[in-house]
Amino acid sequence: MSDSPGHEVPRTVSSVPSPDPPVPSDRTGAATAAPAAGSAGSAGSALERRLLAARAAGPNYREVGATADVRLPEGYKHLRRRVHLGHGPEVLERAGRFVLGWGCQLGTGFAVFPFAPAEPGATVLLRLRLPGSHRPRLVIPCRVVWTVDEPDRIGFAYGTLPGHPERGEEAFVVSMDAAGEVWFEVVAFARLAAWYARLGRPVAVLCQYLAIERYLASVVDAAAGPGSGTPLPD
Repeated sequence: MSDSPGHEVPRTVSSVPSPDPPVPSDRTGAATAAPAAGSAGSAGSALERRLLAARAAGPNYREVGATADVRLPEGYKHLRRRVHLGHGPEVLERAGRFVLGWGCQLGTGFAVFPFAPAEPGATVLLRLRLPGSHRPRLVIPCRVVWTVDEPDRIGFAYGTLPGHPERGEEAFVVSMDAAGEVWFEVVAFARLAAWYARLGRPVAVLCQYLAIERYLASVVDAAAGPGSGTPLPD
């Protein structure tokens, strides 16, 4: 996918990492119970162990935070997609809170663990349920690398961690221009990392394209107001 110049990127971002929450929660924000000391579950669930490992890891790419720059780094596939949402601060606020609450990912079929609004430094596992399965099989570790929350723009970016099928970053920003028109933009740079993604490159590229289309559609729905949003996954 080629880079399309001329779109906005965040002017200022918050980059001071926040500590990860000590108690994991699901996408609804309900805290999971901590196991009693010495019990059979004291080592935590497999998912919690994956989360701890992800928190201890560094990003698997060097250009951390580069989605906030006008020029994206070389050596990656670039993507910029923008869609019009409506007019006025109310649309900006509604769509921005949806984005910060991982609405794009939830509306695309991912579960987010632990669930909380995006904050710099937060580590999450995106879980995707594969067709024909009742349990998530693909677990994708990510870290929020910056957020922006200003009167005319709201959004965040996350970067990939070891275990992610790609290397790179994605940013999701809702902005309002001088005329009061509100836009949602996805900016990304990435290259395939996992062997299975490289072997199935055409499928991986198609899946990324479909995910971006779902991101855009979910925010359009959310900006339109209550009752018109994309249903969240179970």
